[in-house]
Amino acid sequence: MPKTWRPFGPRIAAVVFGTVLVGAFAWLWLSFDQQTKDTVGILQKLTVFAIVGTGVALLYAMARSRVTADDEGLTLVNGYRRRRYEWAEVVLVRMPLGAPWPTLDLADGTSVSVLGIHGSDGARARTSVRELKAVLAAHSG
Repeated sequence: MPKTWRPFGPRIAAVVFGTVLVGAFAWLWLSFDQQTKDTVGILQKLTVFAIVGTGVALLYAMARSRVTADDEGLTLVNGYRRRRYEWAEVVLVRMPLGAPWPTLDLADGTSVSVLGIHGSDGARARTSVRELKAVLAAHSG
């Protein structure tokens, strides 16, 4: 302890798509002739920067998702939101067949998605869910 699980596929996708996004817009700008570049106004440039920046921010949020188990409980980072749960608050970890990610059932009757384990990772995701269930079982009681 502590043990952290992170999605593999979404992190790779974020790096690849972020690089492609920034690279495509940079290549497009560099391919313009000077006359075309001179006609682009500041508002148009800011719009492109806002679009690319939003795309990169969303990809980064996907890539930073994780779940960390320690002696006191679980810390979930889903995108830009961080949540902390004591072991007594977590009732069950489940990931039905075909689900994109597992969910935690909480003692108050609510549930929360665990984006730090992603179903697209296949066997890695199933192993991570088994490990998380084992850690939860070890701390239940």
